[in-house]
Amino acid sequence: MSTIIIILASAIMPLAKVTARRQREAELRRALREMRTAIDKFKDQADLGNVSALDLKAGSENYPPDLQTLVEGVTAANDPTGRKLKFLRHIPVDPMTHSTDWGLRSYQDKPDSTHWGGQNVFDVYTTFAGTALDGTKYKDW
Repeated sequence: MSTIIIILASAIMPLAKVTARRQREAELRRALREMRTAIDKFKDQADLGNVSALDLKAGSENYPPDLQTLVEGVTAANDPTGRKLKFLRHIPVDPMTHSTDWGLRSYQDKPDSTHWGGQNVFDVYTTFAGTALDGTKYKDW
């Protein structure tokens, strides 16, 4: 009887680990999609002239200066009430690193750059150096 339990437990443990990893990968994809959508919405509003010029850095190509700006919001242009445009409720936690410290790329950075240039936020990625179940690097997602 105990032999059967040992055999069943040895089959279930790897399956549980893969299931937990697959769930973290899905959470990572959701977090990246949420932030990239917020960056795109900021860019769209800035391109339409709906973001106050005071909230845009020179040479930013109308991308946000950092992720926190997406949370805190920016002043809506031509709105006398001082209404804020907000794009994220909070910066998501990276399920791989358990941190809100994400890798950032600016529009001016080279695609393979490993350091953020600091001009704006064009893209985000995880700083976790692992490999996904499908064989790709998490940082390339």
